[in-house]
Amino acid sequence: MSCPRHPVSRRHALTAATGLVTGALLPIAATPGASAAGPAAPQAPDPAAAASYTNPVIWQDFADLDVIRVGDTFYASASTMHYSPGAPVLRSYDLVNWEIAGHSVPVLDFGTKYDLNGGRGYVRGIWASTLAYRPSNRTFYWLGQIDFARTYVYTATAAEGPWSRLTTISTPYYDAGLLVDTDDTLYVAYGNTTIHVAQLSPDGRSQVRSQQVFSTPSSIGTLEGARFYKINGQYYIFLTRPANGQYILKSTSGPFGPYTLRQVLLDLRGPIPGGGVPHQGGLVRTQSGAWYYLAFVDAYPGGRMPALAPVSWTSDGWPVVQLVDGAWGTSYPSPAVPAPPRQVAPLTGVDTFDRTALDPRWEWNHNPDNTKWSAGNGLTLRTATVTRDLYGARNTLTHRIQGPTSTATVQLDHSGMRDGDRAGLALLRDSSAWIGLKRDGGTTRVVMVDGLTMDGNWNTTGTGTERASAALPGGNRIWLRATADIRPGSARPGTFSYSTDGTTFTRLGPVFSLGNDWRFFMGYRFALFNHATQALGGAVRVTRFDLSTP
Repeated sequence: MSCPRHPVSRRHALTAATGLVTGALLPIAATPGASAAGPAAPQAPDPAAAASYTNPVIWQDFADLDVIRVGDTFYASASTMHYSPGAPVLRSYDLVNWEIAGHSVPVLDFGTKYDLNGGRGYVRGIWASTLAYRPSNRTFYWLGQIDFARTYVYTATAAEGPWSRLTTISTPYYDAGLLVDTDDTLYVAYGNTTIHVAQLSPDGRSQVRSQQVFSTPSSIGTLEGARFYKINGQYYIFLTRPANGQYILKSTSGPFGPYTLRQVLLDLRGPIPGGGVPHQGGLVRTQSGAWYYLAFVDAYPGGRMPALAPVSWTSDGWPVVQLVDGAWGTSYPSPAVPAPPRQVAPLTGVDTFDRTALDPRWEWNHNPDNTKWSAGNGLTLRTATVTRDLYGARNTLTHRIQGPTSTATVQLDHSGMRDGDRAGLALLRDSSAWIGLKRDGGTTRVVMVDGLTMDGNWNTTGTGTERASAALPGGNRIWLRATADIRPGSARPGTFSYSTDGTTFTRLGPVFSLGNDWRFFMGYRFALFNHATQALGGAVRVTRFDLSTP
């Protein structure tokens, strides 16, 4: 995953959208004797699959993907930065239809800034990380570095959890890929430009050895986003050139090399009009032996969207992405897999918050104050922060936006609001807007506010300007609605409206232009919030959330 600390510019790379460059072997000068010879080629995808799928397979923001298969089930993990819980575990039975099973990191307990209580952790936290399964103890492993300081390892016996911290390791494994070798040894490939391989102790709690295995040639620039595989006896490290290329290292001599490099793709036209080059994902094999590459496509303002393509292999053991008219296909035959045991839970639809635990589709902006919210009879949000800055308010609950366009509608009971309280539905990013309620002097108004902004260091530069308002008639319920167009491109619109009966909606305020700068990394989200500007004690209750597409 690219970081502002690194000199490479993703901004230029995001504009690239031309054809595939033929891969060439690049022997590593520091490791003579590397062999290009490989094992028998793994089986190519079955072209006789009965149906087809369309990319992106998920039009929601899930980036820096790692993907595995355990039995007949596929799992993937993604970056979540400052959102809590972190590192969602996605589940699928066909690589096309996905649900969120849980989160590998239950709480971001990496420092007080992640509590949004006097500090802030925007664009920190869960970056590119790795997910693996260890058959010997039937355990899932998640591993990721935090704040360039150390690495955290979490484990669970089921993807949905509970997950718990196994250990911390003093070496920060940047953009790590975890390999469970056939002899049960744990290895980690990691690094930016200079790539290392580490061996972990048998219990996975500590590092036994670490060694540099590759130095990226200056002609390539930056390689990162490691994924580590053993395929037919050979070791592969899958690497991304942000944000327009994918490369792979291969060793026939063991996990510590020597390695030979080949380009997989560069400046490949992607499946989302206006979006970037598919990159930084993982390889996975189906039960029948077919291989697929699950990557993401930069598609701001919505974020980074997963896209899937079949992979074949050369006779000497190198992966080749299967193209359609010289590009990553917008459609391919569906993977030939066994019939799923059930339908996965949709990523859109209605939530009435009728359970005490939140659906895993929801993530808080930073860690919440768990004494200030509850669910089971709707979602109750009690004010947790006194502030005029939404970016500094605790207990803002977020939901990914469904692309290419979607609408979120919330039904809200505001009878518990107090003077000075602000509650509503936001389009949340480093440039934000919202529709909601302001209660002042015993009177509650519905308002549209924009001009909430942050600078490049994620400090607040604008707390918002009220652009429109309306008086509320009697009653304690209101319906708030936000519609977002997250197709890549400039000046994509967000609009807001409200209703007092749940049927007739009235537009409020001007069109909001969603920003598409990549540096915040995460895409826009719908966000439910309630904070105080005078004193704590107020509350609102969300009785229904509905995410729908046209």
